[in-house]
Amino acid sequence: MAEVKNILLLGGTEDAVRLNQTLAGHPGAVLTTSLAGHTRKPAHLSGEIIVGGFGGEEGLRQFITVNHINLVIDASHPFADRITRNAFNACAAADIHFLRLQRPEWKHLPGDHWISVASVEEAAKKLNGFNRIFLSVGRQELAPFENCSNRYFLVRSIEKADFTPHESDVTFIQSRGPFLIEEEIRLLREQRIDLLVSKNSGGKATYAKIEAARALDIPVLMIERPALPDCVTYSEIDDLVAAIGF
Repeated sequence: MAEVKNILLLGGTEDAVRLNQTLAGHPGAVLTTSLAGHTRKPAHLSGEIIVGGFGGEEGLRQFITVNHINLVIDASHPFADRITRNAFNACAAADIHFLRLQRPEWKHLPGDHWISVASVEEAAKKLNGFNRIFLSVGRQELAPFENCSNRYFLVRSIEKADFTPHESDVTFIQSRGPFLIEEEIRLLREQRIDLLVSKNSGGKATYAKIEAARALDIPVLMIERPALPDCVTYSEIDDLVAAIGF
């Protein structure tokens, strides 16, 4: 793959930002980074930036062809499965290389009390018996919890969230990781949380909430990752860049 020059990076994660900077440092790479429409552009991205998507699989295939893209790197969120599937299929149709950068998922450790569910919708149906809930699923995934009444919700998101569950109280925290375990333990204690709801996003930035729940013996309603296409995947940026041939 040493001849790769025109690279389309599908971003939206902190890993994608770091990869953008790594690739931008290689003079042989012509780099375009795509961000979903709901993603705020980080100030330190290099190269051409596209915001808003491509209009599905066919739109992406046309973009690849018109712009002579010969490598797509998918560094989108582990739960952005539609983006990944569209990209994988578009690359197959265009007969070009497709690589995925994905951080490892969190693993269940001794002391963890996880209740595994397959989706946010399923998680919203598993709140019986819990009254003070820390929703740490991202502002885009709050809608299934709107009908969960007579509870207290603590909602933390990077950007302002719109969430008005029926007959429930909500406290909003607008913040971005990384978080320290001491801070997370204090937060869970002060808010008297009895259930944490989280996606299995992996990575270090927000893992402290999982550690805090373990330390305080608080159950975690863990939303497991969706199934993705069987593609070449790297968990480390250096390994992916080495595979490209830079």
